[in-house]
Amino acid sequence: GRYLFIKNNPIAMSLKTTLASLPLETCIYNASGPRTGSGQALSKVGQSAAGAILAKSATLESQKGNPLPRTWHHNNDADDSHASMNSEGLPNSGIDYYISSEVIDEAVGDSAKPYFVSISGKNINDNIAMIERIHAKIKSGEKRISGVELNLACPNIIGKPIIAYDFDQMDEVLEAICKLDIFAKDKVPLGIKMPPYFDGPHYDRAAAVLNKYSNIVNYVASINTIGNCLSIDTVAEMPTIRSKGGFAGLSGRAVKYTALANVKKMRELLVADIDIVGVGGVFSGEDAFEMILCGASAVQVGTCHWNEGPKCFDRICQELKDLMQSKGYSSIDDFKGKLKEWSREGASLSRAARSNQKKGAGGASAGGPAVATKANVGIENQLITAVLMILIAVLLADKFNVITI
Repeated sequence: GRYLFIKNNPIAMSLKTTLASLPLETCIYNASGPRTGSGQALSKVGQSAAGAILAKSATLESQKGNPLPRTWHHNNDADDSHASMNSEGLPNSGIDYYISSEVIDEAVGDSAKPYFVSISGKNINDNIAMIERIHAKIKSGEKRISGVELNLACPNIIGKPIIAYDFDQMDEVLEAICKLDIFAKDKVPLGIKMPPYFDGPHYDRAAAVLNKYSNIVNYVASINTIGNCLSIDTVAEMPTIRSKGGFAGLSGRAVKYTALANVKKMRELLVADIDIVGVGGVFSGEDAFEMILCGASAVQVGTCHWNEGPKCFDRICQELKDLMQSKGYSSIDDFKGKLKEWSREGASLSRAARSNQKKGAGGASAGGPAVATKANVGIENQLITAVLMILIAVLLADKFNVITI
């Protein structure tokens, strides 16, 4: 493993965390969505450095979702993609598939990682029916189902509103769900997938509803995509996505700042018993570090997983360890939820770090041509001036017979 040396004493670097009282070997894992629809796809998550496995949001029966094309990337180069959109409409194989022992065998394998089931019913009755099937499967002996994530945030079902934007309806849904024996008696962990909020009173209302059920709700995953965004094909003068008039959920790097705000605000407003999972725009170890700094106990990766594949979990975990090492942290508890207030001292440190980074770049970018900076240009001009002055001095000396050339 990696070790941090302080005063010659090795300290093991750890990304371990607990989510809903469940131990995770690493705090990074997949979001429900792309590359999670089959046992084979989930097995690749299980074989990676991801700390848990989350299945695709299921409906009561299998469904194909919205018509194609239903996804869009602003740039096909994954390393330079600032935003993505989707209006998939929850294509999935149905709840029975994701709780089958065969799929769980394939997904979990020998990893023993926590396996979470995600559900997004078309109505409350569908959600209850799916939860009852999950409960029956657990009671039949399938103990590897570690928890349930209830999606109250999907913006892409035609004709269906986002439940968590209607706070009265959200309250009614949670009241019905939290009474079920699987949660009330057997204490199977329950997580809630939340949409993004943008206004103070909405944060307050959502948190008040969630806190009301804090004896049952173990975590919230914040955020889902930003709903009802639009991308235009200027050549064809039409939307790039076919369904819903082109309106779709925005994801990718562009949503990280909204996600950070939601994680920070929810951590401030929710009781300590409810964990936060940060999700939205996470593409690097630094992104994950920011989520944890705002109060997240774990971090989900969605669009980056979509673009890069399951190798992203290994890379992000390693980058997070490297950043922690550079800061002298040995575990995520060293900095979780410890975002500092703005200060002149902090701003000064940040400016100095950026300046040193520019100097360390040496005018050349990794894997690319040399990049001229103002500092480099200034040094070159000084050298040219010095050479010219020496040449002039030599010529004058020769003219007045001080030296002969």
